[in-house]
Amino acid sequence: MAEKPAEFQILDSNTQFTVDLYNVLKETSPGNMIFSPISIHAVLSMAYQGARGTTAENFASTMKIPDAKIARKGYNTVMNRLNSVPNVSLLMANKIYLMEGYKLSPEFSDAVIKNFLSEVQLLNFSASEIAAATINAWVEEKTKEKIKNLVIGEDLDELTRLVLINAIYFKGNWKHKFNKKNTKTEPFYLNDIDSVNVQMMHIEREFHYKSVKELEAQIIELPYTNNNLSMVIILPFKRDGIAELEKKLAGVNLTEVTNGMYTEEVTVPLPRFKIEQTIDLKDSLIKLGFREIFSPAANFNGMITSKEPLCVSKVIQKVFIEVNEEGTEAAAATGKFFIFACYGWVC
Repeated sequence: MAEKPAEFQILDSNTQFTVDLYNVLKETSPGNMIFSPISIHAVLSMAYQGARGTTAENFASTMKIPDAKIARKGYNTVMNRLNSVPNVSLLMANKIYLMEGYKLSPEFSDAVIKNFLSEVQLLNFSASEIAAATINAWVEEKTKEKIKNLVIGEDLDELTRLVLINAIYFKGNWKHKFNKKNTKTEPFYLNDIDSVNVQMMHIEREFHYKSVKELEAQIIELPYTNNNLSMVIILPFKRDGIAELEKKLAGVNLTEVTNGMYTEEVTVPLPRFKIEQTIDLKDSLIKLGFREIFSPAANFNGMITSKEPLCVSKVIQKVFIEVNEEGTEAAAATGKFFIFACYGWVC
């Protein structure tokens, strides 16, 4: 059997990564949660390009991508596709900030610039507040000012050697917009008993829909003006069924969740909402299997020409999403920080 193209290997990896990371995050972040798995996956895939030895093996086994070459080839195709989707605003951008006086290794530089379409900029991380402001200005620009203050001065110092950033922005109008006249205050049930009043939007028309007995849930697909993009909503039958649904979704291939949907006239009540969240991902990534990259055992010798040892000090993500009658606006930025001379676990 012929090997899958790199693009499809990346998509398969990202799908499994999404499920695995979600299962970790739901244990550590109770309540509402929003995260962008592809933004995290993209930053990790960039770091993979500079990993060597057992650290590279750690990336391969945890991300289920056999080697860094597949990661870069796959993301090159994915990024070019995402950045050319018609009828919506969709952007994925990468950037690497490098400490002044240092150089990226030629192989790493070639991988991230040509394949991940990343820009590279020199910064003096010793001037931490100025460096943070510079990074944040780029993130704000790429996310249409939806993601602000991703980095703070305390994240950076004279030992910081690189900061890897991925930014994603999406804005899409519904193919079938909700009529604002039909939006009204209604209860949104948190469980069988408790509810909160929200602005509930309403629409009644034909959508792709299915009821899934095994999940005890119903699924609906709300298309954007580009029919290849849609929001998929999975709603449990029971008001208190979300916890059980989450457990069942852990064993479901999310790329196949819309298989078998059919056109049905559906009455859709959907809350109008806006959520912003910042997640420190270090502990979650360690639980997922990335323990070595945060430790003195990390081997990123393929990243910079200096022989200083590098390890990851912090991975943070900031996410924004707003859903209203017109459509959806969403943004995410993920930052990954490397410092040199990582001693013990305080790095």
